[in-house]
This record gives sequence, C-alpha cells and structure tokens, in this order.
Amino acid sequence: MRLTTMTDYAMRILMYVAHNPDRLCTIAEIAAAYRISEPHLMKITHQLGKAGFIETVRGKGGGMRLATSPGQINLGDVVGSIEPDFSLVECFAAGDGCALTGHCRLAGILSGALDGFLAHLGRYTLADLLLPASTARRESPHAAVLRQRSRIAADPRPS
Repeated sequence: MRLTTMTDYAMRILMYVAHNPDRLCTIAEIAAAYRISEPHLMKITHQLGKAGFIETVRGKGGGMRLATSPGQINLGDVVGSIEPDFSLVECFAAGDGCALTGHCRLAGILSGALDGFLAHLGRYTLADLLLPASTARRESPHAAVLRQRSRIAADPRPS
C-alpha cells in the first residue's frame, strides 16, 4: 500500500501551518518551502478546509491557520479525508469482478491489515509530528520531515 502524494502534501501543509500558529500562512510560502506547485496545494488546502482541519481567510492578507489545536487533529482522520480509496485489491472495490470472490481469504487478511494501519495512525495527532519551535526554526522543512519520520519509527507505543 502506498499513500498518495496528496496525503503527503496534506501532512506537510498541516505541519507548516502548525509551526506558525501566530499568523496566517499562504499557499505561496508553503509551495516555496516544499517546492510544490501552488495549484496542487490549492486543491489540497480546499480539501483540508472542507474536512475542518484548517480555516482559510480569502483576500489580501489572507491565508490559512489550523481550525483547532494540533493535539485535536488525528492523523488517521487526515489520511481518511484525503485518500481517494483504500481498495488494496480488486475485491475491495465496488462492482467487484474478481473470480475468486467467495473462495479466497486474502480480502479478509488485507482488510485486517488496513484496519490495523488506520488504527495505528489514529493513535497519533498532528502534535506528535511537530518539532520544538527552536529546532524547527533551525532546520529546513525537508530535514524536519525526515527527523520526524525517524522519531515516529522509534516510538515505543504499541502497534
């Protein structure tokens, strides 16, 4: 299973905005920080706003901010709101045409794995992804993301 680029970018947007709680952040500055196209970020920002993770302010001086505290933004909810579908195999999709349906246990096993994946994400919030402010100012956004990935990988919380 692989998450879409949209989910990756959604997490980056949320982390960037969370590290700047005292002001509105713009799509242009986030695009520049992560080297992502502005039109692509606009689509994702729209989805994050519709899902209630961010608030957007239009017009001159506008931008975005978190709609709630980072500790209230569940990572499983974010992934679930951005990912278009979780059809790991053909039989998960609507209109299943798999010849093995009813004669195979793979779907049940994969469904359990997917449930475990989403449950694991559900144990974390945006706050778990954030570096202390002093560290975040010194590191590039890319370096901060890599550092957080290694921190989460080493987290002793049970799966």
